[in-house]
Amino acid sequence: MDAPSTDALRELDELRVEVAELRASRTRLLLAADAERRAVERALHDGLQQQLVGLAADLEIASRSVESDPEAAMKQLADVRRDVGEALEDARTLAHRIHPALEAGGLGAALRFVAADADVRTRIDVEMSTSIPLELAGAVYFCCLDVLERAAGTAITITVREEPGGLAFEIAAGGDVDAERSSLRDRVEALDGTLTIRSEPGPRTVWTGFLPLRR
Repeated sequence: MDAPSTDALRELDELRVEVAELRASRTRLLLAADAERRAVERALHDGLQQQLVGLAADLEIASRSVESDPEAAMKQLADVRRDVGEALEDARTLAHRIHPALEAGGLGAALRFVAADADVRTRIDVEMSTSIPLELAGAVYFCCLDVLERAAGTAITITVREEPGGLAFEIAAGGDVDAERSSLRDRVEALDGTLTIRSEPGPRTVWTGFLPLRR
């Protein structure tokens, strides 16, 4: 295979990876659940989803000409790369709309704000740098929010720590709380994280999670 074909194949593979990352971003955004959820879902369906469909079609067309006409393929792939950049920017904009409270004051402040309005005694201990990606902080935030909403009248302790390679968190709730929630696992696993749930005497329910940094 000549050099132009090799370059085109490499470009094609890289763009496929970026499009896959866009799909993953769309999944993570759909997990969000705040006041702008419906508006964001419309934007995802009418905007980012349509961009993904178009990108997939463009990649398929380019892949057919990689070997027969590598120069034409490279031109098509350059257009796709431009469109991928625009789609990524749209995804970032949506992410910022989903997490305004986190952006304004950080995870600790956002958790204390929602805890103040909940019928729950809370102790919140957050130690993390501002370099932690918003999507990780957002996942922890919504996991905590889910527990706060279902644990009325109990006491909750929330601990968040930045660790080498990621963000660790623990949510401990007194009482018999509905612990095995697929929405919590889905939210964490969408970011390649792990979540364990255990029941303790008391009764007490503890969620322990870890969200890795993406390299």
